[in-house]
Amino acid sequence: MKRKVLQYIIVMLCTVISQITQAKVVVYDLRTEQLRNPQGIDVAMPALSWKLRADERAVVQEAYHILVASSEEKLRQNIGDLWDSGRQISSNSINIMYRGKMLQSVDKVFWKVRVYTNKGETEWSEAVYWTMGLLHYKDWVGRWIGFDRYFPSDSEPEGKLAARYFRKEFNTKGKVKAATAYIMGLGLYELYINGEKIGNQVLAPVPTDYSKNIKYNVLDVTEAFSQTRQHTVGVVLGNGRFYAMRQAKPYKIKTFGFPKLLMQILITYDDGTSEIIKTDNSWKGTTEGPILSNNEYDGESYDARKELVGWSNVGFDDSKWLQADYVQEPGGNYEAQIGGLMKVMRDIRPVSIVERPGGSYIIDFGQNFSGWMKLKVHGKRGTVIGLRFAESLTATGELFTTNLRDAKAADQYVLKGGTMEEWEPRFTYHGFRFVEVIGYPGKPNLENFIGRLVYDDLTDVGTFTSSSTLLNQIYQNAWWGIASNYKGIPIDCPQRNERQPWLGDRPVSAYGENFLFDNANFYRKWLDDIRLSQKEDGAIPDVAPAFWKYYSDNISWPGTYILISGMLYQQTGDFRILEKHYPAMKKWMDYMQSRYSNEAGIITKDSYGDWCFPPASIEAGRGKIADKKYPSALISTAYYYHLLQVMAGFSDVLGKEADQSDFLNRAGALRKSFNSTFYHVSGFYGNNTLTDNILAMQFGLVEDQHKETLKQRILTIIETENAGHLSTGVIGTQWIMRTLTTMGRADLAYRIATNKTYPSWGYMVENGATTIWELWNGNTAHPKMNSQNHVMMLGDLLVWLYEDLAGIKSEANAFQKVRMQPQFLSGATAVNASYIGAFGPIESSWTKHGDVLQWKVSIPANTTAELYLPAKDLLDVFESGTPLQASKDIQKSETLAAGSKVTVGSGIYYFKINL
Repeated sequence: MKRKVLQYIIVMLCTVISQITQAKVVVYDLRTEQLRNPQGIDVAMPALSWKLRADERAVVQEAYHILVASSEEKLRQNIGDLWDSGRQISSNSINIMYRGKMLQSVDKVFWKVRVYTNKGETEWSEAVYWTMGLLHYKDWVGRWIGFDRYFPSDSEPEGKLAARYFRKEFNTKGKVKAATAYIMGLGLYELYINGEKIGNQVLAPVPTDYSKNIKYNVLDVTEAFSQTRQHTVGVVLGNGRFYAMRQAKPYKIKTFGFPKLLMQILITYDDGTSEIIKTDNSWKGTTEGPILSNNEYDGESYDARKELVGWSNVGFDDSKWLQADYVQEPGGNYEAQIGGLMKVMRDIRPVSIVERPGGSYIIDFGQNFSGWMKLKVHGKRGTVIGLRFAESLTATGELFTTNLRDAKAADQYVLKGGTMEEWEPRFTYHGFRFVEVIGYPGKPNLENFIGRLVYDDLTDVGTFTSSSTLLNQIYQNAWWGIASNYKGIPIDCPQRNERQPWLGDRPVSAYGENFLFDNANFYRKWLDDIRLSQKEDGAIPDVAPAFWKYYSDNISWPGTYILISGMLYQQTGDFRILEKHYPAMKKWMDYMQSRYSNEAGIITKDSYGDWCFPPASIEAGRGKIADKKYPSALISTAYYYHLLQVMAGFSDVLGKEADQSDFLNRAGALRKSFNSTFYHVSGFYGNNTLTDNILAMQFGLVEDQHKETLKQRILTIIETENAGHLSTGVIGTQWIMRTLTTMGRADLAYRIATNKTYPSWGYMVENGATTIWELWNGNTAHPKMNSQNHVMMLGDLLVWLYEDLAGIKSEANAFQKVRMQPQFLSGATAVNASYIGAFGPIESSWTKHGDVLQWKVSIPANTTAELYLPAKDLLDVFESGTPLQASKDIQKSETLAAGSKVTVGSGIYYFKINL
């Protein structure tokens, strides 16, 4: 009897312990295709992911159980009628492929997960859902409508086209349970129902090559149908990239025709019946609205006197409107837009207003950014207000607009009069810090204007600060530049007549951006743009989508396709990226070798060389045009060798052994040819530029017996010839910081990062930059090519800040294993960085005071980390006040030449190291 009582007590005790343990590990942040509760997924087997939160150390997932149901009620009853995975033994919690019943268009799907860990099992997670999009072409029951012609108010030579307005009235048949809109409004749209704008998205949908693919948006519009049975749907169409900004250059600029619309609204009633409201020729349309013209380069012209009051409400008199025409479809495949819609992400208050001779005003927002300005004004009917945008001012205080080329970058607003009016454009954006306001009635004040920062709705996932105020400002400048240039595609600059997705601007900067923004879906979409722009023979353009028809055939620009694929795989762990793009990447690699490899194997074709390397001095570049190309067979060959190695890695992941062997054999032969062609017995490569030598070192092309000589050559160039500065353009800057660190000279990398003199990022800051310049000598170069808001010169700076200075780097499976090896440099006394990875937040925060180093490390549940400590003797290391060797949470320790390495599980650790 006593034994049974004892057993009962033990069982009860175990139950209590289990309950306590369960409360310590929580499942959160459930995601489908990288998004929470996404609308309109058109992937047959979506990927499911989640994170674990734990308040104790060394928590590891051992198994999971997923339930996917057709209703929330079934999920509450733990019925997975679509998929019940059962208990799956696995430590993986990212990119778990849905393996249930085949899903149909417009299905709403609910799911949750329970996780089993070494500390006990969790409760079921909170349920989340996703909806399926329209999976088949035939699911679109409406037809494309529009006006494929010019109207008297349009101007073909100027590329001036008024906005198109379309509307339809209808009655619903009963109480609406749910309503979902599926819309493709090209080039850009705004959707209204019963007088109210639907959603807070702007500049939607994202741009694509519309002849290849078109993104549709899925919007929940149930609330709009809840009050009455009489309804009006209205859509305004802007031009966007569909009707090109410059019609006069068809040989260069791709255009797709006049704006057009395909939309349907699925309405489901309480009684289970449904109907679809679709676009057809029962819709009415007009071009006689207030938006007289709109495009990205020139701005928007709006005449409030022509406002169509109540146009999207029931009862509006549209008798003078035209019947909508059926128009030709654009030709591209219809795809759901999975990435975030563009939105007004931040409001920016101006810092000053200065009145100019002649009565205009210069508004200074104190920050270069992209978006537009919203104004508030009261005046007489017909008063014309002009808005001109620029990044900087001339010495006399006027707008500096020469670097805009022929982009007018101007908005116009005509007052309707009578009341206080507020206005902001809908279908344009500008890159600016300053706005000249012309014709403003009365004397404006700061409250009359507000800046609107616009970019894709991406979550900030990283933070970084250090003991260097200059480095902190450079980081902030980088954030503003990156955000400004996210416009559904990664554009090069937001201000002049370009704004193109150049591949050469992003091969490594996209990597650094991933530490700041949750941009995985953004770049997934861009990889599709690149793949779809590939020609049948394998050629990949310099700009993708190929809005500009530049197929110059070089390695370093199109090679971005491969590098970003690898970056996304490393950072997200999603092998589908490699599966999807591998054939196109391999085709391009074969194409380039077959066309441009000489007998020795050297890749002879390059287009740009080390684009935009700095002039020898700030004065040497004064007034000089930077748009000069210096093709380099060394660069093309070095890059091709590196890409062969990357492709071999992809082949290994995908199980393509024959391909892997082929890539490695080709790389081995090319390495020999590279050295015999470009290596000089004096110990340098090519023209002995910093970039030439860095590529040989970083890509592993240099022979072992020459490494030390090449290292000294690189250091001599930087320390002696450049007086501690870089001399690299776009190519070399992508690798310089990490190359120096690998060489054991992170201190020199830090010096470059914190230089204030030319050429450097700090020099930009010292000369008033609030973003990153296109050119190292942006304050003296010729304005023809001189953007003040670019990202290409960031190179690998951001990657270096996170991976090397802070020590946050993925070692395996998207940070499930983290490598933390900060560079505890003498020039820095503190670094504090964090990054929200696929498994959760990672933090590395260290400070140095005299001979004592304090290092706080936070590792998310279900991950491990290898920590590199600058102490050979572990007796000099304490963790949370306990000698390291006495800590039960150190899984493994190892003495290295430069210190020690320890392995830890998840949790927060506080290290104190006596140096």
